[in-house]
Parts: sequence; structure tokens; C-alpha cells
Amino acid sequence: MSVEVETAVADAHRREWAFVLAATVRVAGDIDLAEECVQDAYARALLKWPSDGVPANTGAWLCTVARNRALDLRRRDARFERLLPGLADAEESRGAGSVADDRLRLVFTCCHPALSKEAQIALTLRLVCGLTTNEVSRALLVSESTMAARLTRAKKKITAAHIPYVVPSSEQLPERVDAVLSVIHLLFTAGHTAVSGGQLVRRDLVQRSLELARMLRLLLPEDSGVAGLLALILLTDSRRETRLDANGRLVLLSDQERDRWDRSEIAEGLTLVSDALRSRPPERFALMAAIAAVHAEAPTWEATDWQEIVGLYDVLTLVWPSPIVALNRAVALGFALGPQAGLDAIDELATDPTLALYSYLSSSRGEFLRRLGRRTEAALAFEEALTFCENEVERAFLTERLLEVAPTPLS
Repeated sequence: MSVEVETAVADAHRREWAFVLAATVRVAGDIDLAEECVQDAYARALLKWPSDGVPANTGAWLCTVARNRALDLRRRDARFERLLPGLADAEESRGAGSVADDRLRLVFTCCHPALSKEAQIALTLRLVCGLTTNEVSRALLVSESTMAARLTRAKKKITAAHIPYVVPSSEQLPERVDAVLSVIHLLFTAGHTAVSGGQLVRRDLVQRSLELARMLRLLLPEDSGVAGLLALILLTDSRRETRLDANGRLVLLSDQERDRWDRSEIAEGLTLVSDALRSRPPERFALMAAIAAVHAEAPTWEATDWQEIVGLYDVLTLVWPSPIVALNRAVALGFALGPQAGLDAIDELATDPTLALYSYLSSSRGEFLRRLGRRTEAALAFEEALTFCENEVERAFLTERLLEVAPTPLS
């Protein structure tokens, strides 16, 4: 098989998985069946494209093959009659005029209130976003075996409960929006800094999260959480061109060239932050976007208002307490009050089991220890961070830090 075909199939998996699966679910009426058909389509691409050539529109080719496979299986499957009601509901929803996009419909299916919040998020990241089970488990800070079991239970429950493949009515939206926002945020996070691999960013996931956030904004123009999430994505993504240097090395926020940040995204994001913060009490994504706005508006790293950022994290901790928020607040405290204050705050979180395998806790400790001149302890912290980090760009940065502070040459 040629490298060209392997590259084309891999690229189609990154870019087209969500489109192909979402379109196939509508035909298959069953998530497991749809996933099987999509996997078959990619397998056929590996067999057919070397002789037939890579199609001009790989997504359309994969959709056709997967949907035809689903139709063939359904014709031979006694479940066909049982699935018809849900399929009819799905088809009717396409004419409702709200959002005619299969991906968003699949997101809302995965985020049905009959599923637990953890299952909703995990299932959407796996099916809609195309993340592997390992990537989903790392994004949600649980073991891979736990995540595999959670995904299996969730898919079975969707089938058993005949959960329809639709965007819910306006009356049903509020109970699902928070889970959908969480999923899109985690999707963006997984793309902004890839869990593993040789690239810092998975641009396909970033773009997908931005598209879904914009769709939600059209669907719910008055929702402050949606405005906050879209603002957060735009403001964070505005720094994309400055996160790596010319040699592909990681550049910390403190060293980025701010005049290269995307000013159009910043302007749009700041407007959305203002809209989002009008809600009382403020939504968590509005507060997170407000933190990103402080960074976006600071002309230099030194001019960053860290006291304001700590204050925003204090409010966010009340609105949405989580170990990750606590860690981010601890880091901000270190920049506001000095490295010892940051180190003390981080060390208070060291026994939290949720953060036990989280590399950013160790790397943040290492940074503050390095600033304090405690080189031996900093080296141990960076070694620990390397143990948990699978992104090669981040690993290269951590290795540089480790070499910088290591008391003796490393063999």
C-alpha cells in the first residue's frame, strides 16, 4: 500500500469521522451498527483506494460506503421494524428548521438525560469527536478500562431506551445544554493540546469544536453559557500561531509574540464575554472566558492582571468546583503572589486522586521549584511530569527543563 493512500485514510479519519458516523447513524438507527459500518468503510478505503485512486471528496465516498453497508445490514436484520419509530422521529426533525446538522444531532443524542453526565461526555468524545478510548480516558482522568466499560454501557442504554436521534425541542433543550457545552469544551481542549502524538495541536478537533459552538450559538442566541464557551474557544485559539517557534518547540504564554495573536477572534471573543457576563450568577464558561479575556487584553506578560485572574478563579471555584480549576487557580496565585505561594497551593492538591496522573500538576510544581532555585526537587517534578505526558512536543519541552535543572548529567 502506498504512503499516499495511508496518509489519505488517516487524514480522512481525523477530518471526516464525525461527519461520516453522524450521517450513518441516521440510516442505521443504532450507534453500534453505525460505528461498525463506518469502520468497514475505512477498511474498504484501504483496499480500494490503492487501485481506484483517492477520491476527490473522501468524506462523501466514506459516507456512501458506510450508509450502503448500514442499509444492507438493516434489510437483513429483524431489528429494522423496531428501529423505524426512532428513525422517523429523526427524519421529521430534519425539517424542523432549527439546526440541520447531523453532528449536532448526534451530540444531543449522546447527551440525553437518561445517561449519566459522565457517560454523556465520554460517549460524545468517542463517537462525535473520533477520540480513541485511551484519549477519552486521559481527557477525563480515568483509567482506560473504566472508560471502555462506561462507553459500552452508554451505547447499550441508548439502544435499549430507544433514544431518538434528534435535536430536542426548545422545552427539552435546557436539561441537555450543560452536557453539550462540557463536551464541546473537552473537544476543544483535546484539540488545543493533543493528549498524545507528535503534534501539539489537533486542528481538526479545534475546528470541529468551533463549528459546534457556533451552531449552538445560532440555536440558543440568548444562552450565556453558549456565548461564554464560544468566547473561550475564540480567545484561546487566537494564540495558535505563537504557541510554537520556528523549530516546532513549545513557547509558553509568557514568551509568545502577542502582536501575532488573531485580533479578529479576540474582538469577537471580547464581545461575547460581555454578553455572557450579563447573566447572574455568571456561568462557568463565561468566567473561564473572562479569564482568557484578561490575557487577551494584556499588552505584555508583565502587564497581566493576575489579581483579577485569581479573583475570577475564586468565583469559578464557587460556581464550578473541580480539581482542574483549583490547580489553575494555584498557578495563577503563584504569578500573583510569587512562586512559593503557587507551590504551597499546588502542594495542597497533591493528594487529590483526580490529579494523580495529571502531568500539569507535576510540571507546574517543577516550574515554581525552578524559580525558587530548588533544582533537585524541580528535576524530580519534571521527571514525574514526563512519566504522565504523552504529547511529544510537551515532552521535548519538559526534557529541556529537566536538563536545565538536573544537578548531575543525565545518562
